[in-house]
Parts: sequence; structure tokens; C-alpha cells
Amino acid sequence: MQLLTIDFLPGRDYDVLGIVKGAVVQSKHVGKDFMAGLKTIVGGEIKGYTEMITEARNIATDRMIQEAAGLGADAIVGVRYGSSAIMDGAAEVLAYGTAVRFK
Repeated sequence: MQLLTIDFLPGRDYDVLGIVKGAVVQSKHVGKDFMAGLKTIVGGEIKGYTEMITEARNIATDRMIQEAAGLGADAIVGVRYGSSAIMDGAAEVLAYGTAVRFK
């Protein structure tokens, strides 16, 4: 499955199958959340949260790809990501785009 951030494929004929998306709400366990809180005192990257958001983005992407594959898509164009804090230590990640099938 090709994932593209561009909104269309120049020089390719394709049918638009529709919007596809994948979402996940991810959190870290309380021990890592506590350590992240301590890190805010001294500054720097909070690796536990970086790992959490990377894992969440990968899960959301996989779910979006599965939905597109179910439609018989060859690619997803206009791929975008969004995120929002749900509560302390938990974030939602949404991946979305337009599924297309090449002619």
C-alpha cells in the first residue's frame, strides 16, 4: 500500500474509493507517567511520551491501511495525522486519507 501526503497522483489514472481512517487512544503506565513528570522539572525530551505517540501513530496507520485494503485500494493519498490529549498521559491519534485504486 502506497501512502502519500500529496493530494493527487500526477500522471496516474485511478478511481477514488473514499476516505479511510484509523484511530487509537494510547496511554503509558503509571510508572512511566511518574518519571515523565519528574523529567518536566529538569527539561529535555520525555522519551516515554515520544515512544507512546510513535506507537499510537503506527497503530493508527495500520488501521487506516487495513480499512483501505478492505476497499481494494492500491494507495492512500492526502495522508494526514491528528492528535489530541484525552487526559493526562493519554492521547488520541487519528490517521486519515483518501483510498484510491489504480486503473
